[in-house]
Amino acid sequence: MSDTEVSSTHLLRDLWYDLQQPDIYWQLTVLLLCLGGAWLLSSVLQRRLAGMPDRLGLLQALREQAFPLLAVLLLFVCQVGLVPLINVHVLQVAVPLLLSLAVVRAVHHMLQRSFPRAAWLGSIGKVLSILIWGWLALYLTGAATELIRVLESVSFRLGKQEINLWMILNGAVVVMLTLLASLWAASLVESRLMGASQIDSSLRIVLVRVSKALFVLLSVMLSFSLVGIDITALSVFTGALGVGLGLGLQKIASNYVAGFIILLDRSIRLGNMIQLDPNTSGVVTEITTRYTVLRNLVGVEFIVPNDSLVVSIVQNQTFTDTRVRVVTSVSVAYESDLEKVVALLEEIACNHPRVLQDPPPRALVVAFADSGINIDLGFWIDDPEQGTGLLRSEINMEIWRRFRQEGINIPYPQRDVRLLGGVPSPAPR
Repeated sequence: MSDTEVSSTHLLRDLWYDLQQPDIYWQLTVLLLCLGGAWLLSSVLQRRLAGMPDRLGLLQALREQAFPLLAVLLLFVCQVGLVPLINVHVLQVAVPLLLSLAVVRAVHHMLQRSFPRAAWLGSIGKVLSILIWGWLALYLTGAATELIRVLESVSFRLGKQEINLWMILNGAVVVMLTLLASLWAASLVESRLMGASQIDSSLRIVLVRVSKALFVLLSVMLSFSLVGIDITALSVFTGALGVGLGLGLQKIASNYVAGFIILLDRSIRLGNMIQLDPNTSGVVTEITTRYTVLRNLVGVEFIVPNDSLVVSIVQNQTFTDTRVRVVTSVSVAYESDLEKVVALLEEIACNHPRVLQDPPPRALVVAFADSGINIDLGFWIDDPEQGTGLLRSEINMEIWRRFRQEGINIPYPQRDVRLLGGVPSPAPR
């Protein structure tokens, strides 16, 4: 029987013995005093930290862990001071319970920071809590050591490495915890980088993606080393992964590479108004390492693979300048005063709040058509992401109103039909 199993078994046996002795009341009193003192200290600490800025979420983690950690500290001090006087088995059992509470809260906090918008967060948190409390129960009852011995008895060889079920389960837990810790650290780095307004938005996204990848890679390598798995044995899997990238995953890999290219060369940035074809256009709302999201004026979102944005021609209306020229056309009758019409059109455009005054609107006579004189009214705006359909409609409505007030006619096509040779007489019955 191992030392861990003996100590946990003796602890429960001594605790059962203490429950039948008078000094159990002193132990319970000390336990309640420690818990009460920890609660008071944590309340004071939470009130002091309430008004402080917490952009990274570290203060929130400190507030959540304050009570169990302070309670463990007070219980440890009391154990050291009371060991020569009375038994402290109740305090010894309370310490792992409080440490388990701290671990559960820490796991919940890291999950919330790593996956803030995940719908499955509550279910996963409950499962992890059950696993942590269940393992604590096995540890206190001494059944954990026997379970480990059974799992270690089931083993097999993978190359030169001998692996058993306990190593696999232990490795899975270590990998999960280190990966969760790395994602939490990456979320802290992301919060710090996204708050750095002096860094370009595209560069911030690149740094966030690279930092997440590095944290995940380091966590996996560290967890394998902690478990005792030789990471050089993974060379076979990395070779197979390289073959997969060269064959079946080539398109996916190209999208990831294209994503980093877009973020680094800043040819397409968040907020740009871009158009791929007549049916695919919108404002860039998100750039990931695999795809880019466009949102058009009617709320439809397009998920465009990054490879398409790199190898195709993209019309970026706000690449170097957000100003865009908009044109609307109108036709007037030949008897109209063209100088008056041109001045009136330019005045109408100048009076619209979205139209820029520099460069000023210009009305140009473009053609003498069959039914009238065609004039194009061109003007500049600096918010193309708001669309131009409503803008054209408002200006056209104002043109129609002002033309009616000024007596300017908008012609419509007319045709004269002539019958040659007279009207034929009706056929006799």
